[in-house]
Amino acid sequence: MSRIIAGVAGGNPLTSVPGTATRPTTDRVKEALFSRLESLAVIADARVLDLYAGSGSLGVESASRGARSVDLVEFDAKASDICQRNADMVNQILSAKRVSVHRSKVESFLERAGNQDMWDLVFLDPPYPLDEPALSAVLAKLAPHLDDAAVVVVERSSRSPEPEWPEALECFADKKYGETKLWFAEPA
Repeated sequence: MSRIIAGVAGGNPLTSVPGTATRPTTDRVKEALFSRLESLAVIADARVLDLYAGSGSLGVESASRGARSVDLVEFDAKASDICQRNADMVNQILSAKRVSVHRSKVESFLERAGNQDMWDLVFLDPPYPLDEPALSAVLAKLAPHLDDAAVVVVERSSRSPEPEWPEALECFADKKYGETKLWFAEPA
């Protein structure tokens, strides 16, 4: 069972998406990821975007740890409903609506984002079948919506190649955790 690891809502269980349509980030990987992000001082008061959100685990963890706002973007109807349940739980604990759910394809969401829509921390955990050119296109659409000091985290299979970064983004670190690999990027 997945849970919120730390922060105001720490210890609360998360509703998981049934079936095999999503790959939830394990608690071990999530704990290591958030330890790294806290050392980079990018969570507190951040505007967070969780693309291909699945259950919304990474986004609601960010809200629990002090993010100012979180946008969960998920197209699958079942997963989007789970995101909403997890968002409602965290918003209730926080006594504020910090987490919003958007049932949308990631590409459409980014195309609709206005010039004022900027994020400080972005998670991308796309389905493994998403090919590298499609991921690169999403990263290119995302780049204009990043704050100057933003951090982008891409989670993929450890067998996947490094993402093809658009010119506006550069990778500054990567880390492998068993079958999972994380890449960290920032605006170039």
